[in-house]
Amino acid sequence: MSLEPAVWQALGTVLDPELDEPITDLDFVESCTVSPSGEVTVGLRLPTFFCAPNFSFLMVADAYDAVSAVPGVTGAVVSLADHHASAEINGGVAAHAGFVGSFEGEATAELDELRHTFLAKAALAGQDRLARPLVDEGVGPDELAGLTLADVPDSMELRRLRDRRMAIGLPYEDDAPLLIHPDGSRVTAAQVPLHLRRARLQRVGIETNGEYCKSLLKTRYSEEAKARA
Repeated sequence: MSLEPAVWQALGTVLDPELDEPITDLDFVESCTVSPSGEVTVGLRLPTFFCAPNFSFLMVADAYDAVSAVPGVTGAVVSLADHHASAEINGGVAAHAGFVGSFEGEATAELDELRHTFLAKAALAGQDRLARPLVDEGVGPDELAGLTLADVPDSMELRRLRDRRMAIGLPYEDDAPLLIHPDGSRVTAAQVPLHLRRARLQRVGIETNGEYCKSLLKTRYSEEAKARA
């Protein structure tokens, strides 16, 4: 049985930390090959030559970990092309050196805090995605403040919100409030309007950045195709 579908599925779990979207949906995976013996080679390409090294490192390292964990994969090479820090990132991930070891003398800390920050932003934006349709239907602050995750119909957005919360230690079970503060406490009815405005701004910011990055990558591929013609 071919490993390739499982490898692509694994790559689909890897997120751009800033955009909160899978690298497969963003078209950051330029190539993926699987040998008969289970050796996987993945090539990534980001929208610009100057994408932040910390975000870039996270995606390459996460892609390596995700692919390596697929049953049947005997080895993995994940590399980032056409990036100003490709050599440091690719070498560091291959050597399991971590971010600090990959950028020795430049980086002073690993990226756990950065990952947490962006997952928290994604969790806040997710509250808007789930609450906005209810607000549009006329559900008021008192009712919104009392809703739990069990009160929301199951959907991809709900599952995504649960995943983000679980990853950073926020309440994600059925009895967890739909609307929560960054510390996990319930948003009160009086706080709902301001909280949802903040969640809305966070969501719009993430989605706007995502569309911008997609357009940059599309332009990059188009220009390279013209150059080869």
